[in-house]
Amino acid sequence: MTNILQSLGFGSTNSILTAALLLRVALGALFLAHAWLKVFVFTPTGAAQYFASLGVPGVMAYVTIAAEVLGGFALILGFQTSLVALLLIPVLLGAAILAHGPNGFWFTNEGGGWEYPAFWALALLVQSLLGGGLLAITKG
Repeated sequence: MTNILQSLGFGSTNSILTAALLLRVALGALFLAHAWLKVFVFTPTGAAQYFASLGVPGVMAYVTIAAEVLGGFALILGFQTSLVALLLIPVLLGAAILAHGPNGFWFTNEGGGWEYPAFWALALLVQSLLGGGLLAITKG
């Protein structure tokens, strides 16, 4: 049985490349938004104090902010997309386990559960498998 939307191009090589582009830009924008939150709302010092309260060296907050900014821009531009997406997965797994794990599964729980960062990590894995898609400045 064929896909009923196949005649409209769904599932075609071009639609897969377009999907990779859309996912890549969305993921990159989310990373930039999270970095912005840490810098302008929580402040880097506040983020470092929060990381320390989780038992993580405070300096890792600065590393995380840098990873979110650099990774966000790299994803949006499509620079080494598969590699960058894989390298960002530990950031989300750290958030899922350390920051949100104790709050339960649902992200609507007080303090946010691990549902959202775990899904975000899975989306990064999917992006790494898809590659950069359309308009990526490097393949892969």
